[in-house]
Amino acid sequence: MADPDLTPAIVQDAETNRVLMLAWMDEEALRRTRESGEAWFWSRSRQEYWHKGETSGNTLAVEEIRDDCDGDAILLRVRPAGPACHTGAESCFAPWLWRKIAERAQERPEGSYVVSLLDDPAEASRKVGEEGLEVALAGVSESDARLVSELADLFFHGYVLLAARGLDLSAVEDELRRRAVG
Repeated sequence: MADPDLTPAIVQDAETNRVLMLAWMDEEALRRTRESGEAWFWSRSRQEYWHKGETSGNTLAVEEIRDDCDGDAILLRVRPAGPACHTGAESCFAPWLWRKIAERAQERPEGSYVVSLLDDPAEASRKVGEEGLEVALAGVSESDARLVSELADLFFHGYVLLAARGLDLSAVEDELRRRAVG
């Protein structure tokens, strides 16, 4: 259960409207945010105030602070300087697979298949081509289970290729959203 003096703070990108994260604020965190122009929160796990991006450099410049209609939640509209999520993903609400790949890119564990592809975008591209062909073949002559398995491989390698090129999954989501409007 949340501390009664803490209010959930929804952090939203002011340009894209994408929800980036959820954190907790009290009056002191709000005061620090207003005075500095950058987001401050209360860490429930560390029991201390934290200035978002203080160690990573991924700060959140606050454009606007809104209370909800009942006064029991806060919306921070921000201009992020880098990813909001500690995993390296743009948003803490990115799909779990994307967060895991971003985490591998950030931590770079030795012997990781993901890291080997991140370091070799040409190989990641080749894997996307190979998996795309396998999806096409499974779509016409294999079982549903095989098609799902091949699509999983394609999605995985597509995510890794995006990360290898320094792109965020949100770029694909934005492009799909743009096409849906047209």
